Amino acid sequence: MESTKADEIAYALEEEIVSGQIEPGSILRQESLSEQYGVSRTPIREALRRLAALGLVQFVPNRGVRVRTLSREELREAFLVRAELESLATALAVPRFDDEALAELDAAERRFAELTGELRAQAREGGRTHSAIVGEWVHANHAFHDVIYERANAPYIVRLAKSARRTFFGQTTWAVGSELDDLYVKNQREHSAIRGAIAAGSVDGARSVARDHVLHSGHLLEVILDQVERSPRTTSVA
Repeated sequence: MESTKADEIAYALEEEIVSGQIEPGSILRQESLSEQYGVSRTPIREALRRLAALGLVQFVPNRGVRVRTLSREELREAFLVRAELESLATALAVPRFDDEALAELDAAERRFAELTGELRAQAREGGRTHSAIVGEWVHANHAFHDVIYERANAPYIVRLAKSARRTFFGQTTWAVGSELDDLYVKNQREHSAIRGAIAAGSVDGARSVARDHVLHSGHLLEVILDQVERSPRTTSVA
C-alpha cells in the first residue's frame, strides 16, 4: 500500500518538476509533503528516493531535498546525449510505423502545434504565461516523441533518452521576443519534418532531423535562459 502511495506521490512530484511548477533549486521538505499528501513520512521518503534515482532531485545534508539546477555545461551535455539517443530511437522506429501509429503521431503533432500557438499568442499579448499551459506544452512535446519511442521497441535506449529528457525539462521557461518566436515556430515545424520523414519511410532522413531537432531545442532553451537572466521581469516558468 505504502509502495503504491510512494509511486503516486513520486509521479505527482515528477509532473510538477518537469512542468516547472516546482522550480529548480526548490527545497522539498518531508514534513511539508507529508501534510500536503496526508501520509506518513515513509512513502514521502521513498518517493523522494525515486526522484533522486531519476536525477530530478538531490539530498542535501541538513537542508532537505533540493530540485536539481543544472549548469549551462550540464544542460549542453544533456542535449548532446539526448540528440544521439533520439536519433537512434527514431531510426529504429521508422520501419515499425503503420497507419495507426502515423495517425497517433499526427494527433500528437496537432496538439503540440495548438499549444505552441496558444503560448505564442499569450506572449504577444504581453500577459502572464500560466504554468499550467506551459506544463501542457511540455507534455504535448513528450507525447509526440513518446509515440516514436513506443514504436522503436528498444526499452533500454528509450529509458536512457527519457532520463536525459528529464534532466532539462524542469528548467523549461517561456519568454518573449521576435528571435524566440522564430525559434518556437522552428521547433514546431521540426516535429512536422520528423513526421514527414517517418511517413516517407526514410530512416536516414528521420534520424537526421530528429537529432537536429533536439540540438535546436537546446539552443532555444539557452536563448530563453539568456533572456530571462537579462530581464528578471520576463514572464517565465522555470
